[in-house]
Amino acid sequence: MLRPYRVLDLTDSRAELGPLLLAGLGAEVIKVEPPGGSLSRREPPLDAKLPEGLQSLRFHVQNRGKQSVVLDLESASGRSAFLDLVATADFLFENAAPGSMAARGLGFDRLRETRRDLVYVAITPFGQDGPYAQHRATDLTLAAMGGMMALTGDADRRPVRITVPQTWYHAAAESAAAAMIAHHRRLATGDAQLVDVSVQAAIFWTGLNAMIAHSIQGKDIERSGTLLQLSTLVTPLVYPCADGEVVLITTTATLKGLVPWLLEDGVVTPAWAAGEDWSSYEARMLTGKSLTYPLPAVQEKIRELCARYRKAELFARGLALGITLAPVNTVADVLALEHLAVRRYWETYVLPDGRALRAPGAFVKLSKTPVSFARPAPALGEHDATPRAAAEPPHRAPAAAQGALPFAGLRVADFSWIGVGPITAKYLADHGATVVRVETLNPADRLRLVGPFKDNVPGIDRCQFFASFNTSKLSLTLNLKSTEGLEVAKRLIAWADVCLDSFTAGTMADFGLGYDVARELNPSVIMASTCLMGQTGPAAPLAGYGYHAAAISGFYEVTGWDDRAPAGPFNAYTDTIAPRFLAATLLAALDHRRRTGEGQYVDQAQMESSLYFLGPEILDQQVSGRVPRRAGNESATAAPHDAYPCRGHDEWCAIAVESDADWRALRSALGDPEWTRAAELETLDGRRAKRDLIDRHLAEHTRGEDARALMERLQAAGVPAGMVQRSSDLIGDPQLLYRRFFRTMKHPEMGDVPYEGHQFRIRGYDNGPRFPAPCLGEHSIHVLQEILGYGDEDLARIAGSGALA
Repeated sequence: MLRPYRVLDLTDSRAELGPLLLAGLGAEVIKVEPPGGSLSRREPPLDAKLPEGLQSLRFHVQNRGKQSVVLDLESASGRSAFLDLVATADFLFENAAPGSMAARGLGFDRLRETRRDLVYVAITPFGQDGPYAQHRATDLTLAAMGGMMALTGDADRRPVRITVPQTWYHAAAESAAAAMIAHHRRLATGDAQLVDVSVQAAIFWTGLNAMIAHSIQGKDIERSGTLLQLSTLVTPLVYPCADGEVVLITTTATLKGLVPWLLEDGVVTPAWAAGEDWSSYEARMLTGKSLTYPLPAVQEKIRELCARYRKAELFARGLALGITLAPVNTVADVLALEHLAVRRYWETYVLPDGRALRAPGAFVKLSKTPVSFARPAPALGEHDATPRAAAEPPHRAPAAAQGALPFAGLRVADFSWIGVGPITAKYLADHGATVVRVETLNPADRLRLVGPFKDNVPGIDRCQFFASFNTSKLSLTLNLKSTEGLEVAKRLIAWADVCLDSFTAGTMADFGLGYDVARELNPSVIMASTCLMGQTGPAAPLAGYGYHAAAISGFYEVTGWDDRAPAGPFNAYTDTIAPRFLAATLLAALDHRRRTGEGQYVDQAQMESSLYFLGPEILDQQVSGRVPRRAGNESATAAPHDAYPCRGHDEWCAIAVESDADWRALRSALGDPEWTRAAELETLDGRRAKRDLIDRHLAEHTRGEDARALMERLQAAGVPAGMVQRSSDLIGDPQLLYRRFFRTMKHPEMGDVPYEGHQFRIRGYDNGPRFPAPCLGEHSIHVLQEILGYGDEDLARIAGSGALA
């Protein structure tokens, strides 16, 4: 899809995923490396059997499809050669410290003189400027500052990060979507674009219903292991089984399948099974209505059943019964999944010595332009002598388009619900597209029902969980099971440029709205379906949420403490990963259609996209046999490395010492107490061996300090540190406020609400949500009359039929 475009990749291992996604979508990606190679070539996990410079399995998985050229940007000749290369490029990605490229004379303002329509993407911990822009940051401190740690872990222990570092992956994947948004803005304006991606802001968006909970309901959502915390319900997600755990929630579909199984295994009696209306149990549970059997009593029966079976047995039997019992998989379990093999997900990746491994394959399946990686990760300087084609003329926009929003005029039919689909459509809506959100009251989008509710007053139009994901959209209520509702849906598809759904596999086809029908109605439509496991394969019928996908994908296994069951990640974790991949794909598909007139079908298995966040571990398991497991905040490359208690109730500051210089800086900031002077603590190995001693002394020191003040003092001394922030802290975070992250808008029902902003800024473009999320069916008449062109007589007919329900 992106074959005409050239991308320069100056990132290190933290941000290489962004350019990798564009490579998979067809762009030519050139990795620009210094003499001696990028540091990512030496990042673990390593395989000593491979040639020097190609021993890093992380480098292999994140640099497939790329070329390598060596340029010394510290020399005049290297900078000159680099500028020649920039003159041929369309995109540039870098994640150096703010101001580093400009200090070399190679910042955005200089490069735009060379390529006047360059899209320049900079990914940094906090953004290019602002009060925290120069703070030192690590995965641990960013998880703290972005809100992730406050929500992750058991309440009786310290907040934790996900053991396999995740924070930069979120920002890197977001950078691909941001680059494509900037590309479309370039098409509208003809100008170069500076994209400023903040890791902190990207991590903020992993908070889901907790992001601005305090501003909405007057209290924070706190970490509580794997309890699902909704305003109307708090319920466990993880159930022990014979060889581990499974994740499930007592939905109607799950209960209707489980109750006969409970009866069959003698866990319950026939009288017990007949004593409850299981078809309405979920709705009554979510809305706090009367239940014959309280939820804890039902859960106890389910625990008894699960304890009798292995997790693979529960998963397989669940599939046969049409219920979702998601195993807490290890990386090895993921590699053994039949479903991924049937879908031909894995890419055969051949190492330099000829060994063949399985690497994460297509992050989406495309009907016309499949995702693929043209070559293995390159040797250093492998493409130094490759001829470069002359630059194409800069992209020019029609005069009438100058100053337009990137997606002004774009039309989107959004049939999706819950998380991934609505978040994906929000990328288009917030940047100018007309997005019609198709809804119904039966059943209503679950996120409208579960809180947090404004001022703790429940109401279908008062839930910020829904509102956060649906800004800048129009709401059309439509009964897709009625003749008239189906008629309107087809007219909407014929109108749309993009059609999106997030139902269980095959649901749109069952409605009579599958891609074959959509293509007949609108030959150039881009239609995307996103669900847990994709549209094909033995597990395709699996219905569920992002916490099910997170368990199956391996994220639960690497979150929490080694001596306990998983303690996260928080809520529907993969719902915060998959939209970044799908949005970047849709924007590339739109560019492809602009150039060729060709639409296509996009099949996203949310699990398959999310596995890119475990890519190095997947390769390492096949090479070394290592299986990553949760380990609190422990790190193999840093000590001390944990959250330390501060003054107040459950207040913490994360501190990460990644080098001996960091340790000396920490000693100085603490006043060089006697316990820090032991010679054995001068090395990483020594500190790791004595980490319990260090943690105890550090906790004694920090306990009386204010968390933010401690962070500021340690940062001033050069020590990576970050306050563990909740939603009540984040709403006043100086860096987020500097970036105008929150946008207060007046909702028709909720009044003034500080909506969450974007994870990136584009210079000269005040991007953010354009208007608040809609009330249910708020725009139904407007959509039918003004967008779809129905006259009064047809409008009366459709409304009278009950189709607008």
